[in-house]
Amino acid sequence: MDEIPLSAFYGALFVLLILSGFFSIAETSMMALNRYRLKHMVKLGHRGAVLASGLLARTDRLLGVILLGNNLVNAAAAVLVSVIAVRLFGESEIALGLGTLAVTFLILVFCEITPKVIGAAHAERIAFAVSYVLTPLLRVLYPVVWFVNLFVSALLKLLRFKPPAGGEPQRLTAEELRSLVLEAGHYIPKNHRSILVNLFDLERITVEDVMTPRAQIEAVDLEAPLELIAEQLATSYHTRLLVYRSELGNIAGILHLRKVLALMRDGDFERDKLAELLTEPYFIPASTPLFAQLQYFQENHQRFALVVDEYGELQGLMTLEDIIEEIIGEFTTNAPSIATIRAWDKNDSALVEGASPLRELNRKLGLALPLDGPKTLNGLILEHFQDIPEAGVSLKIAGVPMEIVQTQDRVVRTVRLFKPKTDTLPALEMP
Repeated sequence: MDEIPLSAFYGALFVLLILSGFFSIAETSMMALNRYRLKHMVKLGHRGAVLASGLLARTDRLLGVILLGNNLVNAAAAVLVSVIAVRLFGESEIALGLGTLAVTFLILVFCEITPKVIGAAHAERIAFAVSYVLTPLLRVLYPVVWFVNLFVSALLKLLRFKPPAGGEPQRLTAEELRSLVLEAGHYIPKNHRSILVNLFDLERITVEDVMTPRAQIEAVDLEAPLELIAEQLATSYHTRLLVYRSELGNIAGILHLRKVLALMRDGDFERDKLAELLTEPYFIPASTPLFAQLQYFQENHQRFALVVDEYGELQGLMTLEDIIEEIIGEFTTNAPSIATIRAWDKNDSALVEGASPLRELNRKLGLALPLDGPKTLNGLILEHFQDIPEAGVSLKIAGVPMEIVQTQDRVVRTVRLFKPKTDTLPALEMP
């Protein structure tokens, strides 16, 4: 042993430390790989990604070859350090203790912590590179790895533990995907991110949340004078109108204004002729999820529906355009809005109508008004007071100060909202 120069031991120790660092950085980078990114790279035909995917498909074999090599190298490094310590300080307990401390320090710093930090920070780049080395190494050491894994598999079965497949990425829930989209601010444009988040919300939003309430439906009374009907049809902003007899609950049908043009042109505008143009209404439950209703519209070739409650009473009106606006936001329309919502003015206040939907107020003004109860601001205020408040009354709901400006016909007509302080506003997930 004395014939071997000490420098040879130093060189061998240096090589062993490099090999140990290689196995550590390989293990960390392979385990830290983004499985969805890896799957995408495999579809693109990236050679390193294909090799890495093959290795991760059998995690037991991958870890087997890495840990086998790492433990062999670390054990050899410990022996070399002991030999060097004996050569330098003699065969004493102090020399062996110092050697143990030295090899522990070297392995921790150069073979464990530093390589693992680098591997975690640059997982994809390193994992694809080391896959070219690990793949043939696994083929060479496969008999040893297989033999060791026999005992590992037996122990796992004894513990009744079935490890998941390493090649497939874990499934994400809808909420996890939603959070992923919200966090991808630098990679997805704001408008696209908003559309994706709205798509996730379609499962939670019901028809009742976005329908036009019964009180705001523009409808035609078939029993009204023909002159009044003709004037209403001529000034309507909609292509389809609900037609009823005497009262809104007595529905006669749906009228498409394009069909009325021929009657007016031929001077044959009569009540009976008008009734013949009516089509059967399409009814939907108020509790239907918006995404399901979108599918029902497609399956039934409909784009206009009447919303009813559990007793069959008319609650509102729903169109395909309402669902589209929930996904992409409002688009150009000539129809005047009953509840126009503007941004905050210079005094950090906004004058809104009581009929304003709470979801629109939250979206346009960045508020967090509760949505699990009434759907309009008027309903929320009435529920809060359990009475009809008078003009001039001030209150605060969900951290939002507001003042009643006008009440009429047992409803709150106009409300002035004041921009709440950030620390008093509940957390609201908005794209």
